[in-house]
Amino acid sequence: MSTTLLKKETLERKWYIIDAAGKPLGRTAVTVANLLRGKHKADFTPNVDCGDYVIVINTDKAILTGKKLEQKTYYRVSGWIGGLKETKARFMMEKRSDYAMELAVKGMLPKNTLGRNALTRLHLYKGAEHVHAAQKPEAWTLD
Repeated sequence: MSTTLLKKETLERKWYIIDAAGKPLGRTAVTVANLLRGKHKADFTPNVDCGDYVIVINTDKAILTGKKLEQKTYYRVSGWIGGLKETKARFMMEKRSDYAMELAVKGMLPKNTLGRNALTRLHLYKGAEHVHAAQKPEAWTLD
């Protein structure tokens, strides 16, 4: 049985657009991470950066199910003693919903150069307008 490996020179990247309005944040992030990684392609190779570009619109209309708005907390550390900062999910979704989506997608990508390069192909927008109309993105529906 022979294995076909994808070469980076023969790679063709496509642009996809996903509307997150009314969809759960985590479910949307899973789909975005798979598209950025290239796992939807028939010639997916784990050690080659073969993913596509993804545009996510309406991140401010994404929802969190259950009691996550009150109970989920985002943490960050300043590096100083006692510098642990925490932000509730309700505030994060109101003020920085695009960053909440970015954190969710970033956690689902590999923690190496492949994951960091894939995250550069992610474009997030709070509203329905985006500046990538010239790339002619294809609509991707969430399953």
